[in-house]
Amino acid sequence: MQLFETNLCLRCKGKGWCGKPCKIYSKIKDFTPKTKTHFSGNSPPEIFVGRFNYPNINAGILSPDASNEPQTLQESNIQKLSSHEIWHKQRLPISEILTNRSKLIYGRFQTQIKKAKTTDKFLGVMQEVSMAYKSVSTEFFLKKAPRKNLTMQKGLPMIANPAPLEHARLQENPKVKPKVDYLVYDTDAKSVNSMKELYDSKIPISNISKILSAGLLGLKTQRRLVPTRWSITATDDTLSKHLTKKIKYYPEINEIQLFHSEYNGNHYEILLLPDFFSFEVLELEMKGSLWNPHHIPEVMQDYEFFKGRKKYADNVTGAYYANKVAFCEYLEKIKKQATAIFFREVRPEYYAPLGVGILREISREAFKTQPEKFNTIKEAINKMQTRLKTNIEIFTNKSILLKEHNKQRRLTQWF
Repeated sequence: MQLFETNLCLRCKGKGWCGKPCKIYSKIKDFTPKTKTHFSGNSPPEIFVGRFNYPNINAGILSPDASNEPQTLQESNIQKLSSHEIWHKQRLPISEILTNRSKLIYGRFQTQIKKAKTTDKFLGVMQEVSMAYKSVSTEFFLKKAPRKNLTMQKGLPMIANPAPLEHARLQENPKVKPKVDYLVYDTDAKSVNSMKELYDSKIPISNISKILSAGLLGLKTQRRLVPTRWSITATDDTLSKHLTKKIKYYPEINEIQLFHSEYNGNHYEILLLPDFFSFEVLELEMKGSLWNPHHIPEVMQDYEFFKGRKKYADNVTGAYYANKVAFCEYLEKIKKQATAIFFREVRPEYYAPLGVGILREISREAFKTQPEKFNTIKEAINKMQTRLKTNIEIFTNKSILLKEHNKQRRLTQWF
């Protein structure tokens, strides 16, 4: 077994040389599916486009073997294998999510990103799967049986059981939303405009990022495959910018508000201040958590002022954009603008990555509750401290937006 891109089990990579059970492998039941080189299964639907060796990358379809998992033939069970929204809605524990993910076989093939606009026997099937909003029955012919490999990447859920693809074909017509079908075949529309239109048509963000990743959006001459990790962030960033264009004309909130939510060791405290639109994310990985097994906790930070940011948020990375789109959705709903500071405490309970889609759902959940309201920032900070396990000053001492807000004099102070 191999474990990539994670600091857990750094020496033995999950092979047990340290004499201790791996936090991740010990939670996965029947890790390796008993699958031969030919099987049929219902893809949730899910595809994955890798980023290593870009622009020559691996891409493919994830699906369980129906002969091994007959109970997954029901749509609701199939969705559990892939959907961040369902994981969060049903409050699934990490152990169950890992067990579900271990049932997926990653039938992959090597390709080049610019082949998205050409006809390819593998790409065509993968692209049709990416467009679907319900599971797709697919038949797989593999060159070799799946390997016992487990890939972990920050920002993405676990990818397991890779196998080289010999041939794949759909056993049914994918169920595709009319708006998706229309924009995929509109080769004169820019990808940014297509993403906005899909979002405004209530297509889930997770679906939009898959369609973008499969190279199905944009001008005909510019379409290409986009690594899954990049497509998720690109979708969140594009849609949050789309929302902020309207939000920045709304009036400011008139009181200090505090939201909070927690799921699988990810605890959020979200502070909204009466001010122009600005946004900051502060993340602290507690000792013993996924990406900080041994070291002293350090706060990662990215922020932007009213004019936005031009560079990628390379400290918080994809979580920054997932949090931002949830914040913008809330402001658009209440038709207000505000300054937001996200405090994320990553606890030891978060021992395996579930993807930034989970962080988007946790943030959305926070904004669905009634906010706590305060007269002063100090009161709000004291309330946050009652729920955080870390000293709040580690966050507040680093926050740029808090310092800027405290410096500003506002007209309301004189009336």
